Amino acid sequence: MEKIYIFGHQRPDTDATTAAITLSYLKNQIGLNTEPRVLGHVNDETKYALDYFKVKEPKYLNDVRLQLKDIKYHKGFFVDEKMPIKEVYEFISKNIVTGVPVVGKDKEFLGIVTLKDIAKEMFSGNIKSLDSTYENIINTINGEKILKYDEEIDGNLIVASYKSKTFFDNIALTNKDILLVGDRHQIHKYAIESKVKLLIVTGSLEIDKENLELAKKNKINIIRTSLDTFETAKLINLSNEIKTILHENSISFKETDFYDDFVEETKKLKHNNYPIVDSKNKCLGLIRITDIVEKNNKKVILVDHQEFEQSAPGIEEAEIVEIVDHHKISSVSTKLPINFRNMAVGSSNTIIHELYKESDVKIPNDMAGLMLSGILSDTLILQSPTTTELDKKVVEELAKQLKLDYKKYAVEMFKAGTSLKGKTKEEIITSDLKTFTSNDIKFAVGQIFTLDIDSIKNDMTSFLDELQKVNDSLGCKYTMLAITDVIKNGSFVIYTEEFKEVLSSGFNNEAFEQMTYIDGLVSRKKQIVPAILSVIE
Repeated sequence: MEKIYIFGHQRPDTDATTAAITLSYLKNQIGLNTEPRVLGHVNDETKYALDYFKVKEPKYLNDVRLQLKDIKYHKGFFVDEKMPIKEVYEFISKNIVTGVPVVGKDKEFLGIVTLKDIAKEMFSGNIKSLDSTYENIINTINGEKILKYDEEIDGNLIVASYKSKTFFDNIALTNKDILLVGDRHQIHKYAIESKVKLLIVTGSLEIDKENLELAKKNKINIIRTSLDTFETAKLINLSNEIKTILHENSISFKETDFYDDFVEETKKLKHNNYPIVDSKNKCLGLIRITDIVEKNNKKVILVDHQEFEQSAPGIEEAEIVEIVDHHKISSVSTKLPINFRNMAVGSSNTIIHELYKESDVKIPNDMAGLMLSGILSDTLILQSPTTTELDKKVVEELAKQLKLDYKKYAVEMFKAGTSLKGKTKEEIITSDLKTFTSNDIKFAVGQIFTLDIDSIKNDMTSFLDELQKVNDSLGCKYTMLAITDVIKNGSFVIYTEEFKEVLSSGFNNEAFEQMTYIDGLVSRKKQIVPAILSVIE
């Protein structure tokens, strides 16, 4: 079953991270194959919750761009370097392709061979030597094993086309020669005495018993074929191992390469077939240009967000199958109908709690603990203006199940997450920063929860400089940071200078300055962003 990735926004807070985990557990219980992921580093508050309830931190998801592994290419499609040319030709013809990757030991990619390469070998290759194996030769010329002493057969090809005396007088056979001959027993004897590498008797003709005994004594390899000498001479070079006609510096692509990059590169190369390898150059198969139309876009479920700017890079290429969110509905669009659950509650986990009930799935204690953590975090222990009666009800239910004093637990969780010790100014500003766009104006709103307000006040100039750098790096017109004191239940605000007029109007405060304190300002979603949008929209 195809995997579905579930993740929150790029700045994973406790609600987004725990919602990905709890929703993934639910989906897997009802028969889907899902995996929770995060799009960035989880904060200390979230780590506290994960550790407290002994749940593993989700893996990082870099992006959801379409990769070559998402294309239905020919997996396991390659040939071994020791396979004879003739068999490779038949393999290519049977599978209706124009080329095939060649692998060595442990499926190491060595190169690619095409029908054009095989045709070139047949018409202008070296027809006077052979580099093959006993079995390859038998398979190529429809041969019969008479005597075998060596597996590897390499040497000079000679056809006994002269009459015997002329042959004896002009051809000096050695142990590096491979002789093709009919039922000319004297030449058989001469070849055996000369200890040739291989004697091939054509036309299914008999071998003299005395010559056969001598061949055993001299350990001479002998093969008999039903083909006549002409047919044998015509085919035998196709028993050469395919590695003998390999391209040097053959082009290959990694399975993790992006689809768009691959398409652009193939426009320059103009080949039809491309080997696919892994990071260790192990061949995985072959992709044909005609295969790239059969794309299998990554399937994702979004939690705690829906705006593409806040989501994984490449989200436009992914197939969104479901959204569970408690924010305002943005301009998100999908190619197909999806399940969309949006509720005016304080936390995504409150919605997910309802989904468990609707699906009649029991909530295990670790999932209950993560749900509780997400709700307490997003509602500021049920004090945020986003808090609803449903949030309160769910918190009471989960706390009762866990036999936990949720207020004490929440204070400890916030303490773990609000410490600024050891963090750079950039880390503090960007730890929970979200971007928004309205009327072509892009702005960013960050929020941190801390009891250590003085550390920011005492270094205001440096924080403002860093805030401007973050703003410029994101390509925003404005950026602000709300420094929320969970005990006082309000926020101090710092901002890039151009934001002052907007914030003054939005919060109806003409005396708006850096580190202005706004009592009761704790919600980015319900208070801060709406105030800004009321001015710029």
